[in-house]
Amino acid sequence: MPPVLHSTDSCRPLPVSGGSGAAVPLELMAPAARSRGAAAGGRSNPIERARRGWEKLGHILTDPRYTALLGVCLCLAELGVSHWVIQRVPYTEIDWKAYMDEVEGVLNGTYDYTKLQGDTGPLVYPAGFVYIFSAFYYLTEHGTNIRLAQYIFAVLYLLTLFLVFRIYIVTRKVPPYVFFFMCCASYRVHSIFLLRLFNDPVAMVILFLAINLILQDHWSWGCFFYSLAVSVKMNILLLAPGLLYLLLCRFGLLRTIPKLCICALLQVILALPFLMENPAGYLLRSFDFGRQFLFQWTVNWRFLPEHVFQHRAFHLALLSAHLVGLLLFCFYRWHRSGQSILTLLKDPAQRKPQSRRLTANKIIFVLFSSNFLGVTFSRSLHYQFYVWYFHTLPYLLWCTDTNVLPGLAKILILGLIELSWNTFPSTAVSSGALHLCHAAILLHLWFGVPPDEKSSKENIATSRTPLQKKD
Repeated sequence: MPPVLHSTDSCRPLPVSGGSGAAVPLELMAPAARSRGAAAGGRSNPIERARRGWEKLGHILTDPRYTALLGVCLCLAELGVSHWVIQRVPYTEIDWKAYMDEVEGVLNGTYDYTKLQGDTGPLVYPAGFVYIFSAFYYLTEHGTNIRLAQYIFAVLYLLTLFLVFRIYIVTRKVPPYVFFFMCCASYRVHSIFLLRLFNDPVAMVILFLAINLILQDHWSWGCFFYSLAVSVKMNILLLAPGLLYLLLCRFGLLRTIPKLCICALLQVILALPFLMENPAGYLLRSFDFGRQFLFQWTVNWRFLPEHVFQHRAFHLALLSAHLVGLLLFCFYRWHRSGQSILTLLKDPAQRKPQSRRLTANKIIFVLFSSNFLGVTFSRSLHYQFYVWYFHTLPYLLWCTDTNVLPGLAKILILGLIELSWNTFPSTAVSSGALHLCHAAILLHLWFGVPPDEKSSKENIATSRTPLQKKD
């Protein structure tokens, strides 16, 4: 007969029979049951785990704080891509043999620049080019070991990526997924570095080294390597207006002069053997600002008639537009302290704090926009010139705090620019598309809010350190 429950027993837990027939209190059973339920629940939620993993991946791809992680992965991937390109894609001879002929003339004792030339014409690069490519001449068995030269340029390519990623890690403006387009997706850039062996990549890797040194507040060394990059190819001068502005902002006029002397003195030292032989010939050949470009190679002005492309009035119009653009950016985009720009001539200690503060983002914004203005108004862009600004495009598109261009439109601009540079020979459509993309970026930079200059975490120029005293 079953037991009878009394009112006093109604609050007591009922015993439960275990497997052996013994009574097991419900309280002792509860923890085990909860544990089994949790385990069962965990096994029954793979969708939840997948959702969380997807969210984490999305966070990694969109949060600039993960740039270093993505940078390491992409650089490792580029090791394989570069090796595959060198081994599988045929090398194309364009200027390498001419470079070797030009430096061979110097190595044979000819220091008159007017007498140095290769298959494609006279030597038109400054003295730093001669020294660096002389080293390549000896490393590659007088320029005959093309495969070794390709691997040397592969190292330069990976070093360029490393230096560029260091810039993006410091600035934290670009979502990491964009770097997939900057690395593995560019056919033209891989071709310029690995299959054509132009001197443009050599100048750019030295430039990015100089920018990294400036970001670390090593201005003297930054100016030294900037000048070295100029001595390889003149296009580096496109950043000169921005660099001058930053030097004045950081040091004032009197302390800027020694930095400019570093740049000038290095040029003189490198060019000394050629200046002693024929100074006018060296200066006219290596810094020929009036050199005519062939219409057949232009990427950006194909829609113009050739006689307009070659006309001096057109060149002067582009130069005027370039100068106006620099002045507008200098007064309204770079200098936003609220003080007169003439205050830059004063010693920084005599200015208000906001007029002497330099952040990593301001440094990069000024340098990259200065370079981009020069590229936009260039008399002609040849295919190898793509590396002049390719690695800066993500920053230019994502640096400003604006919704004028949504993310998809920015990716589209990157794709159209890549397509324009991959169209060979260029067409009126490809040149027009390139100019439309450049115009969109300029408007984006103009109407967008420049990178924040008030972040104390980014302020690298106002803190007093022993390194600053050296500069």
